Amino acid sequence: MQSPTPWPASTLDCGAQAAQLCIRKVADAYTTLASNLGSGRHGVPGSTRRQKVQAHPIRFRSLGAQPFDDRCLSWIHDADTDTDTDTGGSVSIWTVDGRLKNLRFTGKPDQIALLRTSRRGETDLVLRRCRGTLTAFLIASVVVPEPLASTGAHLHSSDGWIGVDLGVENIAVTSDRPLARELLATDGAGAPDGAAGRGSVKDRRTRNREVRQKLQRKNTKSAKRLLRIRARKEARFAADVNHQISKRIVAEAERTGRGIAVEDLTGIRERVRLRKPQRATHASWTFAQLGVFLTYKAARAGVPIVRVDPAYTSQRCTACGHIDKRNRTSQAEFVCRDCGFTAEHADILGADNIALRAAATWAQSTAPSAA
Repeated sequence: MQSPTPWPASTLDCGAQAAQLCIRKVADAYTTLASNLGSGRHGVPGSTRRQKVQAHPIRFRSLGAQPFDDRCLSWIHDADTDTDTDTGGSVSIWTVDGRLKNLRFTGKPDQIALLRTSRRGETDLVLRRCRGTLTAFLIASVVVPEPLASTGAHLHSSDGWIGVDLGVENIAVTSDRPLARELLATDGAGAPDGAAGRGSVKDRRTRNREVRQKLQRKNTKSAKRLLRIRARKEARFAADVNHQISKRIVAEAERTGRGIAVEDLTGIRERVRLRKPQRATHASWTFAQLGVFLTYKAARAGVPIVRVDPAYTSQRCTACGHIDKRNRTSQAEFVCRDCGFTAEHADILGADNIALRAAATWAQSTAPSAA
């Protein structure tokens, strides 16, 4: 009988808890892959894209995020308890070369105060290159008590909701007119460029895609390096826009005591049929991320949020209820074929329909059960 191949010394030196974390990381990665395949994110069964994903094993980057629990990473806060001046402390981290102690960390005072009182579970060590320098970030899980979502009779009518219409030309437009005009002027198709503003989000996405295609055609080592840098930059830009939009919507809903209604866009990429020039534009924005930001910000503010069926919200007349795809004469114009009603902006009319459906959805969800 042939003796088994001995384990490498570095593996033998790995602690049991660290080994468990590595196993859990691999298992979670394959669980996520199976979930994405089941939801159709990688295409329908038999498609080239899906077969390519299934044929290759998951690979982990050498500088990828690594989870730590309290046994492998311990937090030591400074003695200063003043929340206005407390900006950090130190951590002790287990490594394959031994435990590293007294590693200083820093953060904003409100972040440190939240870390002191509400940290729960694992902490991820993430490495990022910032302007050529490798910087380490600790991403800790915190449990924050959420206030109860506000209720009331006003939520049974459309006036109690802020409808949010999501789109390609304008990322988000609301049924609240002042807020809708603000979002259109800041990030919409008519947003000013240059010194007066950063321009339309769609135009910037188009420019980014054109530069990306040019670099991909070049296919040199330096072009690939620049593509990686630009990919991170584009992701930061999208997250920043989504944070700003969601923050404004939640703040207005909290100030006025209304709820937030958004479209349920689950599986929209598989359901919608688009011409080839439209596909890249339609799929190049993280609407799911915007939905996540709206959800957690609304929960922390005690604002109710519901998801409604988006079918025909852009074609339905709010005056007479007539539905016709010809009502939408252009991207921004709406003229009802039945009663002649003209909307100030087609996306705002879509947001009105979403708010109207939110009232019915809320009434059904809060209705007493017959059981």
